[in-house]
Amino acid sequence: MKKTILFVLMGFMLSPLAQGQHSEQNHAERFEQLGPMLRSPNVYRTASGAPGHMYWQQKADHEIEVELDDENQSITGTQKVTYFNNSPDQLNYLWIQLDQNERAKDSDTHKIAPSKIDSRMSLRQLETILWHDLDLGYKINSVRDLQGNDIPVTINKTMMRVDLPEPLKAGETFEFRVDWSFNIHDRMSFIGGRPGYEYFEKDGNYLYTMAEWFPRMAVYSDFEGWQNKQFYGRGEFALTFGDYKVSITVPADHMVGSTGVLQNPEEVLSPTELDRWNQAQQTFDKPVVIRTQAEAERLEKGRAKDKKTWIFHAENVRDFAWTSSRKFIWDAMAVELGGKNVMAMSYYGKEGNPLWEQYSTRVVAHTLKSYSKKTFDYPYPVAISVEGSNGMEYPMICFNYGRPDEDGTYSEAVKYGMISVIIHEVGHNFFPMIVNSDERQWSWMDEGLNTFMQFMAEQEWDRDYPSRRGPAHKIVPYMRSEKHLLEPIMTNSENIIQFGPNAYAKPATALNILRETVMGRELFDYAFKEYSQRWKFKHPTPEDFFRTMEDASAVDLDWFWRGWFFGTEPVDMAISEVNHYKMDSKDPKEIKARQKEAFEREEDYISKAHNRNDIAQTVVESDPETRDFYNSFDRFRVTPEDEKEYKEFMARLSEKERELLNSGMNFYEITFENIGGLVMPLIIEFNYRDGTSEIERIPAEIWRLNESEVTKVFPKKKEVQSIVLDPYRETADIDEANNYWPRQHLPSRFELFKQNSGARGASTGDNPMKRARRR
Repeated sequence: MKKTILFVLMGFMLSPLAQGQHSEQNHAERFEQLGPMLRSPNVYRTASGAPGHMYWQQKADHEIEVELDDENQSITGTQKVTYFNNSPDQLNYLWIQLDQNERAKDSDTHKIAPSKIDSRMSLRQLETILWHDLDLGYKINSVRDLQGNDIPVTINKTMMRVDLPEPLKAGETFEFRVDWSFNIHDRMSFIGGRPGYEYFEKDGNYLYTMAEWFPRMAVYSDFEGWQNKQFYGRGEFALTFGDYKVSITVPADHMVGSTGVLQNPEEVLSPTELDRWNQAQQTFDKPVVIRTQAEAERLEKGRAKDKKTWIFHAENVRDFAWTSSRKFIWDAMAVELGGKNVMAMSYYGKEGNPLWEQYSTRVVAHTLKSYSKKTFDYPYPVAISVEGSNGMEYPMICFNYGRPDEDGTYSEAVKYGMISVIIHEVGHNFFPMIVNSDERQWSWMDEGLNTFMQFMAEQEWDRDYPSRRGPAHKIVPYMRSEKHLLEPIMTNSENIIQFGPNAYAKPATALNILRETVMGRELFDYAFKEYSQRWKFKHPTPEDFFRTMEDASAVDLDWFWRGWFFGTEPVDMAISEVNHYKMDSKDPKEIKARQKEAFEREEDYISKAHNRNDIAQTVVESDPETRDFYNSFDRFRVTPEDEKEYKEFMARLSEKERELLNSGMNFYEITFENIGGLVMPLIIEFNYRDGTSEIERIPAEIWRLNESEVTKVFPKKKEVQSIVLDPYRETADIDEANNYWPRQHLPSRFELFKQNSGARGASTGDNPMKRARRR
């Protein structure tokens, strides 16, 4: 005989919300594999995401001599390039990047920049429209072979083609020389940019941050051939690894910081500075000041007429940058990583103190430790932070901002902004200086990955660190943007409207969600480290990252890459309906009591209430002849037959079935709606009437058969009082109002604004430190 267990609806039901249909196809679309969208695996790049057995990459060694003219703000250089053709291809020409030409008079950067006239405009705004009459950009004086013969070249804006005298075959090398010069621009002016100088009017000195300063080899790769996209200023660089020997001639009273290791400290440092430098190399607990503020201030007042040449060597770097000024204070400390010592250092003017002396080098050291733990031991011998009133990264050296007011006080916003930018720019040593992705094509592969790493390093610095990017809920304003203002993360750098959120914040948030919610820390950390180690000192593509993360974790993430990296849909999941069921025990006492309660509730209406007073006696009450069996029949009485049927039913059940039947289990049938379109896991918090709570996590694959709506039953021993979807704000849900059952009132933006005071890291008004000093 078939055993049947009936259910009775006990209570609550919510009306469904409006359907959020985003596609004609209701299933499978968002869970399709990415295969057709990715490059096919080959002998150079495997389907696992690892370099293939025939992987290759080019190399370019440089020997450079450069001299800084501190009177006219210009540099002159000559360089010898040794290019190694490690590819299987024969090359008829080489491409070189001339990034300084981005600031030349005929630059396309200015031509393609939109502009308009407002009713009120500043002179600086007008200057950007007029551009400038400065003589900027490279002067390529000669390109010759080592025998002095001219080599034909073609300059196409920010790219230069070097036509080889004869084809460069696989495995061969080619050596040539380039002589060049250019005028350094004021990067604090409307021209802006990463490199240049800052002029300090009070003491009449310059601080030079020399980057993108020499003609640099473009990348020739297995996946793209020559990377020869023009430089417009935003999309950064794709560069070739090599070894560098660089001699930098500057005024004798200048301090120079650079990529690489200083080869002649005895010639360029004073005896006192040399002693301090040697001490710093053995000091691990705090920075040693090598040139003090007092010493730097004395040098600011003079002008040396003689010169010094600083010589630096760097191995296996993709670029080379340096800084020079007589204003510099210099401090350094050693950091032990992987059994060797790395020098963490900072260069800064007096304008940066007291912040820089207290924090900069300590933050450099912390960043190296934090990133090394999650990727690979930092392989270079030095890491430098320079106070250059901007933010930009190069191998072993970066330029950062964060100055206190003239009285030495500063707001929390300045303090944490400075710490964050140092972590970020030092962190770029890992991505893309070592894991050497193509920044011009995929900004997210360095900015996004690095911002994610920055977030973790910030939290390790201070438990209450006010991180701007990383937590899921902080990307919500961007995800709410109008559709025409959004592009997928997988968009070329120059084609992005909201560059910061797209290239930095959204990929960082996506990776944090992967780590915390989708994969879990253990699987994510292992896979991310595997990617980092597979591709250090190599040229990865997005496919290599996507495939490695899946290969090392056994987690199919194609749905995640498709939604977060190839799409623009937001997350908006909702609880649209909740039904509460309890099992029918078949006990006639319970059944009849429930029926009686339902009957009385159904029949208790307003007319009956009024009639109790208005009708003195009904016909049946006054005339006994109108009564029969049913007037005295108790339809809710438990009869002997009911008791007998119940006993027979229970006898047919097994012990487990009787246990389940008597458990009093609650069943909550919940319908979830995907309004935003971006599928994500369901994180559900059940709050019980006894004051306890628990969280259930349902993988995103629950949406695979219906990407718009899904219903699931949750059995609970306890009775639920309320349900919250995404209680820890893990998924970047753009509308949290529909995440509650029963519905809750959430403050409006205006109400939140009235409630909030200045957040940590964003002090309101002038800085609290200054106000405290006034008291």
